[in-house]
Amino acid sequence: MSITQQYLLDTYRAQQHGESAPPAPGQHDWQVARELRDYRRFRAVVGGLPAHGRIREALGRWLHGRRPAGC
Repeated sequence: MSITQQYLLDTYRAQQHGESAPPAPGQHDWQVARELRDYRRFRAVVGGLPAHGRIREALGRWLHGRRPAGC
């Protein structure tokens, strides 16, 4: 069963029971992505790492053999 079919079934059942319809699939995806990004940045800062540019810095070290900026 696809997501769309499940959503339509849930909407139909909610209507039959007089309840409000569930949120459409994908409606909150961007909010979840932002919260995940913020959580990862928070964990980086708590762990003593820079919050921005960690992936690019790591790729630069790997590709060019550079040492980390803080060393």
